[in-house]
Order: sequence, then structure tokens, then C-alpha cells
Amino acid sequence: MTGTILTPGSRRGAETMEKAARGRSLWDDAQRRLLRNKAAVGGMIVLGVLVLAAVIGPFFTPFAYDQINKDHVWAPPLTQGHLLGADSLGRDLLARLLTGLRVSLAIGLVATSVSLIIGVVWGAVAGYLGGRIDEIMMRVVDVLYSLPFIFFVILLMVTFGSNIILIFVAIGAVEWLTMSRIVRGQTLSLKHKEFVEAARAA
Repeated sequence: MTGTILTPGSRRGAETMEKAARGRSLWDDAQRRLLRNKAAVGGMIVLGVLVLAAVIGPFFTPFAYDQINKDHVWAPPLTQGHLLGADSLGRDLLARLLTGLRVSLAIGLVATSVSLIIGVVWGAVAGYLGGRIDEIMMRVVDVLYSLPFIFFVILLMVTFGSNIILIFVAIGAVEWLTMSRIVRGQTLSLKHKEFVEAARAA
């Protein structure tokens, strides 16, 4: 009884055919398209370097970001232990830059997460329920759209005071409006697809 001997080339061909037969998942397709986009890959690398610098960078600076050194006022770069120099109060510019980077990334991450959660839930509920509830929910979005962003921030600052949490709330509470409209439109389009009607009938 003779068996078939698979060479490395034929083995790879068989694996490729097996993968093609199984099909690609949405995650595999998205990953393939992402890695094919050189600009996106470059942006991911830059963002990864910035996140790494924001997380561990302040631990390796010789000075704290708020440490005042009167003897180091306006110190030029690469002198007196200041890699990027010092400001008018003698504070290390590198430490302050890394701390500011940490705050900026935190604001972007938290505010985007808040707006994503609120926008997806609001838009999906409005699109799925439809009717009068959809009209009321979308009119609320229209009213909030009409308010200037700076007016909303000033109102929050007067009411709750000025702190970093307020910035998260202000950005997240405004940016979800566009997301809710997009999700509502997608929900309405999917709501009337054939497979949804077939599921309801079943």
C-alpha cells in the first residue's frame, strides 16, 4: 500500500487551501487590511512609542515635573541635568512634557470611551425602538448639538469647579452626539434587512 508523500511546498499549499475552505473571519479580514495600510501601521508605532514614553518616561527623569530649582532658571538643554532645559522657574521641561503627554493621552482615551459607550447605546436604542421614542431621543441630540461646546464647558466649570475629571466629562458628554446619529442610521438600515425579518418570522 503506497502513501502520498507531502513535500513542504505541497504541505503549504494544502494548508492554504484548507484556510480558504474555512473562510476568513471578520477579525482576520480587518487585521489583513490594517497591516496592508502603511500609514495606519506607522501611526500605531508612533502611538505605541508615545504611550510607552508617557507611562514609564516620568520615572526616569531626574527631576519631578513640579520641582522648582531657582539655580536652574532658563537652563539650556543638556546642562545641569536637564535634557530639554528648564523654564522660568527652573522646572525640568522634559518631565513636564512627559507628564503633559500622559494627561493628553488619558483625556483622549477616557473621553473617547465615554462618548463611544453613550453614543452607541443611545443610537441603538433610538433606532431599534423607533416611533415616538426615536423622535424624542433624536430631538434631545439636536438640542445638545445647538449648544456651543465652549458654553457647555463654562457651564460645567461654574457648576462643578475646575479639575481634570471635568474635562473628561465635558468632552465625553459632547462627542457622543455624532456617534449616536451614526449608530442610529446603521441600526435602522439593519432593522429592515431580510435576515432580521426572517428571524422575526421564525
